[in-house]
Amino acid sequence: MAIWGVKSQDLPPIQNYAPLTYAAGNQNWGVSQGQDKSIYIANNSGLLMYNGTKWVLYPSPNGTPLKSVRVIGDRIYTGCYMEFGYWTRDALGQLEYVSISSKLTQPIEEDEHFWTITQFNDWVLFRSLDRIYSYHIKNGTIDIINAKTTRATLFEVDRRIYFQSIGKGLFTVENGRSVLVSDDDILKNDIVIGAFSFQQAILLITEQHGCYLLRGNKLEKWATANDSLLPNIKVYSTLKLHDGSIVLGTISKGLFIIDKRGIVTAHIDQEQGIHNNTVLSMYQDMDKNLWLGLDNGLSVINLETPFREYVDHVGELGVVYTAILYKDVLYLGTNQGLFYRSNTDKFKRIEGTQGQVWLLKNIDGTLFCGHHTGTFVVRENTVEKISDYPGTWDIHPMPGTENLLLQGNYEGLSVLKKVGNDWTFENVIDGFESSSRFFEFVDDHQVLVNHDYKGIFDVRLNSDYTKVLSVKQKDSKGTGSSLVAYHDDLIYTTVNGVFKYDKNGNEFLRDTVLNSKFFENDDAIIGVLKPTDNNERLWGFSNDNIINVSPGIMNGSPEQVKIPIPKFFRNGMGVVGFESIVGLGDQTYLIGTSNGYVTLNLDKVLPKSYSVSVTSISKEFYDAPSIHIPIKDNTLFDYTENNLKFQYNVPEYDKFTEVYYQYKLDGLYTDWSSWSTVPEVSFKNLPFGNYTLQIRAKVGNALVDNVATYNFKIERPWYLSIYVIIIYVLLGLLLLIVVHKLYKSFYKKQQEQILKANKKRLKRKKLKAQKKIIQIKNEQLQDLIESKNRELAISTMSIIKKNEFLNAIKDKLKDGPVNAQIKSVIKTIDRNINNEDDWKFFENAFNNADKDFLKKIKSLHPELSSNDLRLCAYLRLNLSSKEIAPLLNISLRSVEVKRYRLRKKMNLLHEEGLTDYIMSL
Repeated sequence: MAIWGVKSQDLPPIQNYAPLTYAAGNQNWGVSQGQDKSIYIANNSGLLMYNGTKWVLYPSPNGTPLKSVRVIGDRIYTGCYMEFGYWTRDALGQLEYVSISSKLTQPIEEDEHFWTITQFNDWVLFRSLDRIYSYHIKNGTIDIINAKTTRATLFEVDRRIYFQSIGKGLFTVENGRSVLVSDDDILKNDIVIGAFSFQQAILLITEQHGCYLLRGNKLEKWATANDSLLPNIKVYSTLKLHDGSIVLGTISKGLFIIDKRGIVTAHIDQEQGIHNNTVLSMYQDMDKNLWLGLDNGLSVINLETPFREYVDHVGELGVVYTAILYKDVLYLGTNQGLFYRSNTDKFKRIEGTQGQVWLLKNIDGTLFCGHHTGTFVVRENTVEKISDYPGTWDIHPMPGTENLLLQGNYEGLSVLKKVGNDWTFENVIDGFESSSRFFEFVDDHQVLVNHDYKGIFDVRLNSDYTKVLSVKQKDSKGTGSSLVAYHDDLIYTTVNGVFKYDKNGNEFLRDTVLNSKFFENDDAIIGVLKPTDNNERLWGFSNDNIINVSPGIMNGSPEQVKIPIPKFFRNGMGVVGFESIVGLGDQTYLIGTSNGYVTLNLDKVLPKSYSVSVTSISKEFYDAPSIHIPIKDNTLFDYTENNLKFQYNVPEYDKFTEVYYQYKLDGLYTDWSSWSTVPEVSFKNLPFGNYTLQIRAKVGNALVDNVATYNFKIERPWYLSIYVIIIYVLLGLLLLIVVHKLYKSFYKKQQEQILKANKKRLKRKKLKAQKKIIQIKNEQLQDLIESKNRELAISTMSIIKKNEFLNAIKDKLKDGPVNAQIKSVIKTIDRNINNEDDWKFFENAFNNADKDFLKKIKSLHPELSSNDLRLCAYLRLNLSSKEIAPLLNISLRSVEVKRYRLRKKMNLLHEEGLTDYIMSL
């Protein structure tokens, strides 16, 4: 096998899908593509569909493995054991199977498998090992051609159908009948795997004896440089690519790609990235991706991508930090050493270079290798160590001289000198010991050295480059920094932006133009800037893009090119800040990764057209499986069906292309969602109303050509319908009236209760007032009684005093001589003492003070005399016998006698006191 060119072993990106990924059988016997770019695969478990984001398996109609598949129009034709037919999409977007073989008028041969399906005009041909069944698409008629073979193949070449019959030769179909084309022994005995139009002939590829050209009915060997290869491989499947190349799928050696000259341009097997070495089927889709149906899994090779890969599956290379194409030999500097490869060789490590390689640089025809142990000169597959000063980061020619080079090392700067034709280590520059990974000359003796954390050092060297004259440190403008020469400018880059060196001010100023190219708000570079193409092109890497800037063709203003990359690409580039990109010529650039490298061809960075579409709509429930619904616009959903899930996609199968989606639901949201790689969205508990779902996609940095829209409506719930709302309004009005009446009745009763309460309160107040008045009157009466009693007491005491006084006068008069005049005086005194007027006065006063006492005691004791009543009145006043005697004008003894008689008249018991009894009445 001859593979020409250093870059020819860099393979297109390969994506592998294991059976666990697509959840179906191991073997994949056929691949085809629909008009919507969905891929259909004949799998052991049934018909497998893939739209770039979702796998769906449709079990075969009779449970046997599908052996063939072909998409023709809107039908997917398949064949399996004892059955063939086609699938169509129903209103829900799901595939339904329609059997053709069941319409046959004669039975299928025993144990027939249908291995191949081909279209010819309005006919679809199904090939088994025994027959060819031709089905007319329009009228549904089926014709049968008997053609026994050991490999059921059909070939369409130049609008004619060919097939092989073992032991008979190669045939074509004319007017529904088989016609012999050639009965050459090769065609009778060796199995024909493929047939293609080639150089005004038919190229026939056989299983065992290589390739032949059929011209008319003559068969001749196709002489190629690979004649010795093909007989040693067993071809199982073939395919002609869009560019005319032929792909051979083998039983155990993967696949071979042969160009028009018959030269094998690539051999891809499991070691180089495909999932399995047995290639059962092949198909090239609309985007020129090569699909491989394998004995175990699937592989997709992106033939038209600008990226190609070299993946070190065994881990021998390590992380690639630098590379160079030097004299048609590709050298890689890695953390495992220096590797090289030329022509067909695999990468080999150059002895003596084990360890970290930082630099590969061609200076005036000499290839230098910067190593962690020093500096080497590379001569083909050997190296010569010229410096033991450790950690060579970079090497620059000294301005103004051709025999001196300045090195940046782990601990400062050093000098290499050319003596004759050889470079040797000259000296370490004393006075500067900081790590010098990035350094650039300002003039012959001024060097700017960048330190990631300390900032920029302005270093002045003496004339013979042996020591440092002065060092001025400029403050760091941020970490993640680099210092490179770009288009005659010195560019200092940190995480905070791009700065350009101003020689006049000897300082770095922000470069607004380059900042706008590398530090856009949503896509800023991460890591360092790297120059290529003699410092004409500047590169940076963000999370989503490779960004390069070069001088504009027309006006010199920097032009930007952004190449989108997936997330895994940036993560696979190794340590941030040690990104590597080098030019290989022909617009091709090599980017180092953690397990090999990726090449980028800028000429193949071309715009593509994409569209996004809604692929599935389903109603979701909390307690039941989701239900798919037809994808038709202006769908009406019941109010209970307000949990909806939408799936959408852009059919894209490129490994290095990521698709991002945005959605907006008009009627619920006004803004677009954030970009996401998830091709679905669910909406829960949508309120009733009209909605428009808008979906747009972004492939890489470019929006797709369309915005997918879907209009739908959530019906009002019955309890919010117009009629029910009218009822609600009427009921509300009725309720208001009832409530109004109830409130009116309530307030009326409340008012009545308040009035009653007020009346009761007023009555209570009136009674209280009357009681108060009565109390006052009683108090006034009591006061009056007390006043009367006082008057009575006073009058009584006055009578007593008067009578005592008169008795005293009377006694005095009796003690002296008694004459007529004195007798007259004594009689006068006696009259005054017994004056009835005094008693009348006393009686009136007593009745006023103790009303009805005399009447009461008279009624109780009617036998009492007036004198007895008078005595009772005096006793009522609680007067003693001594006080009563003057009032009655009797002696004290007579008072006691009267008291005794009074007790008798009242029939009082002995133990009852007279005074107490009278007081108690």
